[in-house]
Amino acid sequence: MSAQPASPGPAVAPVPGVQSPLRRFLADFAASRVALGAAVLLAAILFAALFAPLLSPQDPYDLAQLDIMDSKLEPGAKGAAGNTFVLGSDEQGRDLWSAILYGLRISLGVGVLATVVAMALGTLVGLASAWIGGRFDALMMRIVDLQLSFPAILVALVLLAVLGQGVDKVVLALVIVQWAYYARTVRGSALVERNREYIEAARCLALSPARIVLRHLLPNCLPPLIVIAPVQVAHAIALEATLSFLGLGMPITSPSLGLLIANGYTQLLSGKYWISFFPGVALVLTIVAINLVGDHLRDVLNPRLSR
Repeated sequence: MSAQPASPGPAVAPVPGVQSPLRRFLADFAASRVALGAAVLLAAILFAALFAPLLSPQDPYDLAQLDIMDSKLEPGAKGAAGNTFVLGSDEQGRDLWSAILYGLRISLGVGVLATVVAMALGTLVGLASAWIGGRFDALMMRIVDLQLSFPAILVALVLLAVLGQGVDKVVLALVIVQWAYYARTVRGSALVERNREYIEAARCLALSPARIVLRHLLPNCLPPLIVIAPVQVAHAIALEATLSFLGLGMPITSPSLGLLIANGYTQLLSGKYWISFFPGVALVLTIVAINLVGDHLRDVLNPRLSR
């Protein structure tokens, strides 16, 4: 008799309920219609801002492309050159659709840049405060308490009244306003992690303090930062829009959404609502989308906070 072929061993079945972090993250987003809709909306806003020169029919801040005869046209009206203003035009004859796309680039860029710099500064201060402790920790926390005791808009107004207008000035003001949130959050997480076994083991191995902090302590303090970062981006965008609306933020040459709203504010009583309305809708949708994505991200990273 011929030898029977050996039967293959049993197939290894995947462990039920175990997913990679990326798949679990995407699955959680797909399971929530609100979060999925907010993510799609935010992706569309980011795409529109990134490719604004390709999606806009004109450069709204190139004087050679503007015509004063196209001033304050209603949505859907045709201009002197036969072009259609889908969302209307403002006092200078700028196409509002184009101005909003360019304004999104400025608002999102300022919000993200200010948040990244503030996060880096606050993380550095929080880690140093928790690791060094003693008088240095007490001094840093008193500075943080003093910073957080004042309204953010008040601090930013005072700073810009001294520094003046400009993109760099606004970013600096937002960084000074936001860094204390990250410092307090990181310090609290670092104080908990500092006394755990893996930190004590690293100390017993005579690792340098810089290596312990950067390679062991910092990675375990990142989840809270990831949770609050989207909310702070939305806060920075709203704060920049408020400052620009008050005339202390972006200069006229930088088309942020807050400045576009301010440009049409004086025209509301005359019935030219679209000059402020459509930039305001874009600002609200951007902030709401970022906040909803940030809230769901918090629930994914910390399921105990989920409803």
